[in-house]
Amino acid sequence: MTGMSTLFLVIGLFLLGGVYSFKKQEMPKSLIVLLSIGSAMCLLAGVLRLEVWN
Repeated sequence: MTGMSTLFLVIGLFLLGGVYSFKKQEMPKSLIVLLSIGSAMCLLAGVLRLEVWN
């Protein structure tokens, strides 16, 4: 099941890159907050899956 955790980690890092990009472009704060929450949830899910299955 490390494939799923890797997928979650990659998606989380991708979303973190989006947050950084949106901050540089000065996008609306609500969009940045939603993207930050989504990336944090993906990263947490990936870490928890690694923790549980290993």
